[in-house]
Amino acid sequence: MARRAGVLGSPIRHSLSPTLHRAAYAAAGLPDWEYTAHEVDEGGLTPFVAGLDDDWRGLSLTMPLKVAAFDVAEQVSPLARAAGAINTLVRTDTGWSADNTDVHGVTQALLDAGAAGTTSATVVGSGATARSALLGLVGLGATRITVAARTPQRAEALRDVADVDLRVVPLADWAGTGDRTFVSTLPGGTANAAAAEHAGPGLADAVVLDVVYADWPTPFARAARERGAQVVSGLEMLVHQAARQFELFTGTPAPVSAMQAAGRAALGHTPDA
Repeated sequence: MARRAGVLGSPIRHSLSPTLHRAAYAAAGLPDWEYTAHEVDEGGLTPFVAGLDDDWRGLSLTMPLKVAAFDVAEQVSPLARAAGAINTLVRTDTGWSADNTDVHGVTQALLDAGAAGTTSATVVGSGATARSALLGLVGLGATRITVAARTPQRAEALRDVADVDLRVVPLADWAGTGDRTFVSTLPGGTANAAAAEHAGPGLADAVVLDVVYADWPTPFARAARERGAQVVSGLEMLVHQAARQFELFTGTPAPVSAMQAAGRAALGHTPDA
């Protein structure tokens, strides 16, 4: 019997999720699985989900649906509640179960870069993605986290995300925290470029994850690398969050290497680009 999954969001046409999941189906030998992209806005999420038949096993959610999904989920994982965002819906016998695999994506991308054992880390930016980044660092072992933010009030709101020693510093001070692990949650564009101007010598030999993967490398990534940091593309986070979704949808171990290869080929990345 055919099984279906897909990614929903708006805009959706540039999503890499179909590329990653289809590569996983091929590598895992799951020819009966289909993964498609659908343009769905906040108002359209509830009717879209209500109209799905039993062939549908899982949904990946991107902006602007990560909060709206709380209205359609029968069960929500503690991790998704802590993150305040749902990016995964899995069909169960009792309805749709919600989770957040972005957190796993952050943790695993940093583990792959050699950041195991991190106890202190810095999050750059205080928007919605910062919550998942903070939880991902907690999963890595961090108990002390600094948030560098343009708006301190938004950063203070992150104190309820996890039980960690959290401090807030101005965005301009992000590179001087003394940490060896950093996650930038800034979008591409002016905010990314502005933070890049404050990269300093304290980044030598640090691991820096920039969650952006389009138009790579970003100004932030270039500046960090020029100052001696090991820089990790947001593509690695994207692959690992998709791999966890694949496992939740199919019950099959994810072929991560095949997914990484497909994503890098689609974006023209090399592992050290």
